[in-house]
Amino acid sequence: MKLENLLSEQFDEIGDNHQASSRETPLRKDAFKISDAEKTILIEEKMHEILNILGMDLADDSLKGTPRRVAKMFVNEIFSGINPLNKPKSSTFENKYKYGEMLVEKNITLYSTCEHHLLPIFGKAHLAYISNGTVVGLSKMNRIVDYFAKRPQVQERLTLQIVEELKKILGTDNVACVIDAKHLCVNSRGIRDISSSTVTAEFGGVFKEKEKKLEFLDYIKLETEF
Repeated sequence: MKLENLLSEQFDEIGDNHQASSRETPLRKDAFKISDAEKTILIEEKMHEILNILGMDLADDSLKGTPRRVAKMFVNEIFSGINPLNKPKSSTFENKYKYGEMLVEKNITLYSTCEHHLLPIFGKAHLAYISNGTVVGLSKMNRIVDYFAKRPQVQERLTLQIVEELKKILGTDNVACVIDAKHLCVNSRGIRDISSSTVTAEFGGVFKEKEKKLEFLDYIKLETEF
């Protein structure tokens, strides 16, 4: 078997098994050498080329704006979390009310993109922490999820990145995250299993203890009706 065919099969296998190669998002050292505006122009050109290779008539009114729309979407929306300039500012506050129990932010809507096939991942993230004297605004937890989700991802890495970021912000290891999401690379291609979802979890500090872990999971199960 030719080397290029062997390597191609290995890469396909990694992608189909949804393996991550790194805890950090794999970026080149020169990832930000050019501006987002320049990236948009270059992606538009490449997308035009891709659609042309596929045989699409880019003179058609419905298609002629597609390369530009996709380029802007990639840079400004679904992959905006690649650029650290878009990282949300997470101000913390003193826990003056001395709340010492678990704080849970559940059912955070999550949209991401599988880095193996560039197909959508969507689902819910559930976060919890126990303050050691510092608290963070509730909406900032949603923004942290959104920031790390808006890049090519695997769900395991996304879970870890969210927890590590909250640990740094709050100055405590007592952070937990559970993500339940559907992957269209499983649901719409390959095995095409539309009913399955993927659950990942990371428990830090006291959340590694059985009692706290179960308490967190029980909070997630609570029905929220308004």
